[in-house]
Parts: sequence; structure tokens; C-alpha cells
Amino acid sequence: MKVNLISDTVTQPSAGMMDAMMSAKVGDDVFKEDPSVNALEEKVATMFGMEAALFFPSGTMTNQTAIKLHTQPGEQLICDKYAHVFNYEGGGVSFNSGVSCRLVDGHRGMMTAVQVESVINPPDFYHSPLSKLVCIENTTNKGGGACWDFKELERIKAVCEKHDLKYHLDGARLWNALVAKAETPKQYGTMFDTISVCLSKGLGCPVGSVLVGDKDTIHQALRIRKILGGGMRQSGFLAAAGIFALDEHVERLSEDHKKAVEIGSTLQELSFIKKVEPIETNIIIFEIDETHSSSHGFTEKLLRSDIHIISMGQGKLRMVTHMDYTDTMHSYLLERLRNL
Repeated sequence: MKVNLISDTVTQPSAGMMDAMMSAKVGDDVFKEDPSVNALEEKVATMFGMEAALFFPSGTMTNQTAIKLHTQPGEQLICDKYAHVFNYEGGGVSFNSGVSCRLVDGHRGMMTAVQVESVINPPDFYHSPLSKLVCIENTTNKGGGACWDFKELERIKAVCEKHDLKYHLDGARLWNALVAKAETPKQYGTMFDTISVCLSKGLGCPVGSVLVGDKDTIHQALRIRKILGGGMRQSGFLAAAGIFALDEHVERLSEDHKKAVEIGSTLQELSFIKKVEPIETNIIIFEIDETHSSSHGFTEKLLRSDIHIISMGQGKLRMVTHMDYTDTMHSYLLERLRNL
């Protein structure tokens, strides 16, 4: 039995999703004439109470577009040291926008308003980059699927308004946070200038992310998406998967969260596990006690049972639960862990 917990992006479209895709009405989205894409964009914008949305082929392109919208070359964005836009987007911040990152030493990928305000460069001091944008990631990938305190997000918003900074949310796994914290998309829509949300993480879609904002911002985003090569033609087949996922696959994320907690509890019972990060959603990050074993040795043992996980570097390992991780697979994994 193969168990793949490398990411929640390894899922296959469900039967219902495939039916929705195959029956989708499509057109040429580069000319904004794909009815399914238009319906998805309207749906997501309405969910967040924002004016407009734009469908993208990837979350990285979505974030990179937002950064380019809010900055000019030579300026600076502020983010946590664990942020996806800094660690896992191929240096796109500098390549695409000519912007540098001011990293904040937060907790599990989450910084405070006090920390953000302390690193804003004086706007009249031309020797340093001009601070223009704050980027938040919720949930935090490298932080183990941690969810932000909404009150802290509000405090950071106040700092942004005080210093005339734009505010972007990398919400690749925001759906997980909404379910875990019983929050609503509209709460976030009132907070941020732009939000990116992923459809291929957790929700089971084969491809796709969406950027939401006001009409003028999204109109500008359309041009940047074109420049980055993100224009797609009959992409309504993919958009139909997104519509289906938003209707059918959001609430079930709580099942992934429950399984993740159970995996974490089992790991904590093992003598050779040094640390398991607190688990709120579907990501489990843990460390091996190297005096007893090694990270490589641990993953090799799991591979012999056809269980696949991933290294995050610096001795940290990661498992991610998802909709294709069945109850049978879950029992199999827990049994193998206990017998290591």
C-alpha cells in the first residue's frame, strides 16, 4: 500500500470533480470569454466580499503578481523568515519585481505588529530600501500549518495604514485556517489589499490559484499575468474543478486536521522523536533525535513500507494529510510508526 504524505498537492480529482470538468462550458479566457473561469472568479470574489478576482495557473505566480502590483524595483517587502514568498518561490521577489525582503524573526512563521513596525525603513532615508508591502502567510507552511491570531492580523493592518504600506495575504492554505478557526472569507476580505488562495492544495484540484482584490488592482494583475505567461485558453475545465472544490471539499478539511493530530500524537510516543511542532491543521513537522537515529534513516525505513514523506531541511521532516489519504492508509501508517 502506497502512502504519499509529501504534500496535499498529490491528490487526484474525485469522480464528482471529473464530471464537473468534463461538462464545463469553456471559451478563450485570454479574451475573458470562458464562462466557467468567469464564474469561478465571481464566486471567489463574492466569498471574500471583494470586487474582483483573477484565475492563475499557480500559487507562486499569484503571489509574484501581487508583489509586482504593490512594489517598484529597489523597494522592500516585509515578511517572516519562514515565508513562502522568500523561501519557496525561486527568488522571484528579486527576479520578477527587483524587490528585497526584510525578514522578521517571528514564531512558526508568524510575526507581530510590533516586529513589523520595528523594521519599517524611514521613508525619507534614501540610503535604505523603501518599505512598501507586508506579506502574510496563513497557514504557515514551514511553521507547521500554524494559524494566525486574527487580532494580530488586525494590529498589523493598523501598522500598514499608519505607514502607507500595502498588505498581501498568501492564503495558499487559508481554507484550512478558516475551517480550523471557524473564520469566514469575508473577515479576510476586509483586511487585505490582495489575497491569493490555492485550489490545488487541500481542495483536490489539479491546477489553480485565484487572486482577489479591488477592480483596478485585478485589472492591473491581468497585464502582469500576461507578462509572466499565465494566460490560459480553455481553462474553464480547470475552473470547473475549482468551483466543485469550493462547494464540496472545504468543510471536509477538518478530517485531514484530525488525522494530522493523531499522527502527531503517535510520533510523540516514539522515543527517537525529538520534537513535534504543535498541530492545528494538516501539516505535521517533526525532528528526529539524531543520537538514536537520523532523518535519512527514518525516511528510508518508511520508504521500505512505501510511505513517502519529505524533508524540510535542518533536520525537520514533514507529513501533510489530504483528501486521498484514506482511513485505511491512516491505520497502516500509525501501525508502521509504532513498529519502527
